[in-house]
Amino acid sequence: MIRLFFRVKKLAAWVVAASMIAAGCRQQSSPIAPAAVVPHHSPDNAATANACLFTDRAASLGMEFTYVNGSEANHCTILESMGGGVAWSDFDRDGWLDLIVTGGGKLTADKSISGCASALYRNLGGHGFSAVSRSAGIESTALYSHGVAIGDFDNDGFLDFLVTGYGQPQLWQNMGDGTFREIARSAGIANSLWSTSAGWADLNGDGNLDLYLAHYVNWSFQNHPFCQGTDAGDRDICPPQTFEPLPHSVYYSQGDGAFRDSSSFAGLRADGKGLGVLLCDIEPDGDVDIYVANDTTENFLYLNDGEGRFEESGVSRGVAVDDNGLPNGSMGVDLCDFNRDGKPDIWVTNYERESFAMYRNEGNGQFLHVSQRLGITNLAGLFVGFGTACEDFDSDGDQDLMIANGHVIKFPSISPRRQLPLLLQYDGQRFERAPSASGSYFDEPHEGRGLATADYDSDGDLDVAISHLNEPLALLVNEFHVHNRWLSVVLIGTRSNRDAVGARAELKTSAGTLVRQVTGGGSYLSHSSRALNFALPDQVQPHSLVIHWPAGAVQKIDASSLSGQVTLIEPVATGSSSGFSRQVPR
Repeated sequence: MIRLFFRVKKLAAWVVAASMIAAGCRQQSSPIAPAAVVPHHSPDNAATANACLFTDRAASLGMEFTYVNGSEANHCTILESMGGGVAWSDFDRDGWLDLIVTGGGKLTADKSISGCASALYRNLGGHGFSAVSRSAGIESTALYSHGVAIGDFDNDGFLDFLVTGYGQPQLWQNMGDGTFREIARSAGIANSLWSTSAGWADLNGDGNLDLYLAHYVNWSFQNHPFCQGTDAGDRDICPPQTFEPLPHSVYYSQGDGAFRDSSSFAGLRADGKGLGVLLCDIEPDGDVDIYVANDTTENFLYLNDGEGRFEESGVSRGVAVDDNGLPNGSMGVDLCDFNRDGKPDIWVTNYERESFAMYRNEGNGQFLHVSQRLGITNLAGLFVGFGTACEDFDSDGDQDLMIANGHVIKFPSISPRRQLPLLLQYDGQRFERAPSASGSYFDEPHEGRGLATADYDSDGDLDVAISHLNEPLALLVNEFHVHNRWLSVVLIGTRSNRDAVGARAELKTSAGTLVRQVTGGGSYLSHSSRALNFALPDQVQPHSLVIHWPAGAVQKIDASSLSGQVTLIEPVATGSSSGFSRQVPR
């Protein structure tokens, strides 16, 4: 992520508006009435084929929030480079997805560190959002925060969330009445190491969610060396190679709302500088594996033995390094099936002068780095990639790639601090960068960090929330206006964990089979909606939907008439087609 190179001349840093980096934590607005419905419209060049048709409507929909990192104190700490995350969840179970945004923190002249409160935005029926952080009881400033991970750890039907950062993480238990209480230490998650991304999944097959917590490097103000900037005397942010890695942690649920540190039992390595976490059934063999994107050290692939013990196999499986055999500065990660062969591939964003990595699943547990043949290396290593998602954003039947970009040092020489976001569309052979409308979000540079997707307005296409450094939150409303058939599947486990992490859905159609999987973690410091999204061109007809549940049940449903939003409940017996809960037609 943060790597210093010899520089010949200094590039001027992009100026960030002073109003965005005030010494105090910026407060979000708290509208009382629902925000006005904003009519959709397309950019002037909407007719341009494959254009990025997204519009940032965060402010008009009631979201005014800025992640702050304390950079105005001018300490040049590696802490300031991390940024924050965003997460979608229906915390109040009203059928509409709400958004959680981490707040960051402040650094003072006397080298003290404090937090800024996270924000919780309640979805007002797809027409706007209301800030409810205070009434929900989450306005804590105890943690300089980074990431957020969503999971119903107590299986009570209400989604809880964990906030990571520099210090003791926060576990916010959903009380079911619109409020939360913080219980991390009392629940057994007592850990003051610098944490970044996290993910929930049932790792030992007991039906309860466990927690993987990634840690970064051993930085503190007591271990804060001077690193040279472009000119003599200029101080810059030190690269991660300057610091020792911190060991990661895994906490196994005891089934009663409490956790035990099972890092040693699980067999975790202690030498990764973790930034991205993905929990999924990568083989797939019915249990959840772990992929970790590390910064300048080899990425990890932990293969599950079915009982919660893991064998780290990143190098032997081909997903630890790039196509030159070198570890990268990896940040964001997602699972996808870009070539629609039914095998899960791994997508990773990396630092500049490195290619973003697509590890194609070759079968038999092996992967191949295929970024060059897919055209991804045409980006020329000019971007520092963070939050990311592999989804069908334009509803054409192929999964695309979206990346939030932004630099991490004060005086970069290869590319500026503020960078353009990317939408890479797959044409069946290669990924091509989608053009953007002049003046649109994708046409303007940002210091992007966390990214999460969801159909927040339930109109059948995917919208995107993106967090930035010292710049307002973005909510990108999808305006592709594609009227293809769509299907959004939400899975609820009964014998399996209620979140159904690790479940696999196969939609069999007249044009082949589309496969999606419920994952834990993903992206960078963020959490996307767990709905499994399928888009079908008009000429493609769905035949059947097959769900492989983590506990072993296989659910088969006639999909010929399915469309819109569908919720499926795990059946009692293997092979059952029962458990069909509801369908919301388009």
